[in-house]
Amino acid sequence: QVPLVESGGGSVQAGESLRVSCSVSIYIRYCMGWFRQVPGKEREEVALIGSDGSTRYADSVKGRFTISKDNAKNTLYLDMSSLKPEDTAMYYCAARIIFAGAQDCRAYIRQGGTWGQGTQVTVSS
Repeated sequence: QVPLVESGGGSVQAGESLRVSCSVSIYIRYCMGWFRQVPGKEREEVALIGSDGSTRYADSVKGRFTISKDNAKNTLYLDMSSLKPEDTAMYYCAARIIFAGAQDCRAYIRQGGTWGQGTQVTVSS
């Protein structure tokens, strides 16, 4: 497995924007996604992008977050706007070498994906 490396986390005020990035290397053309976790809770899906470019978002972030990728830079992005204190979490990128739409990527990644170490995002009110 090739490691995934997140970057770009930090502390912002509510209502501000932030971009987190993930160097994904060989996974760039396959299933990829962003997940987040707060202590004491299960890791939850935030956004997914399929090998066909389809995307899927958690209801809690729809209209505020955008997942995208740059094939030339082998980088996955998550652009977050109108951030809320409840968005505070450790954000993880994950990927799996499989061709699938975003709808199916969640299960594939959870069952056998490669995960990064995470980057902390803190939103204060």
